[in-house]
Amino acid sequence: MPQVVLVNPQIPPNTGNIARTCAATGTELHLVGPLGFEISDRYLKRAGLDYWPYVKLHYHKSLEAFKNVHQERGGRLLGFSVGGSSNYIQFQFQADDWLLFGSETKGLPSNVLSACDATLYIPMAESGVRSLNLSVSVAVGLFEVRRQLGYLI
Repeated sequence: MPQVVLVNPQIPPNTGNIARTCAATGTELHLVGPLGFEISDRYLKRAGLDYWPYVKLHYHKSLEAFKNVHQERGGRLLGFSVGGSSNYIQFQFQADDWLLFGSETKGLPSNVLSACDATLYIPMAESGVRSLNLSVSVAVGLFEVRRQLGYLI
């Protein structure tokens, strides 16, 4: 089952919405600190509604702590970025992929992108639009993975 990883998320409602998407799909959610909020933030909890008991949530205080977990479990690291090299639709996903997304303001740090097995982008028709909202990007990417792997049936 693919997993979603948020590296240094900053906006509580985005993370709450992503948690809700992960709960609905049975997808593990990894938060890599430092975070721009406290896990107990009321806006985070509010965006996730009453679905928090269904979220398979993992918190890693640092990138190094996350890397240790990833090394133990295996799978490819796939970084989503506006500067990615592959269109996410044309990419062949695998069940043990880790989908990495960066903060709302800075995206994934360059050291994280360079450690990824592949970097993916979501194409946009309007060149003046820099990026999609983080929670939208996660949903778009996660549902394409689920579609390819046959989890939507």
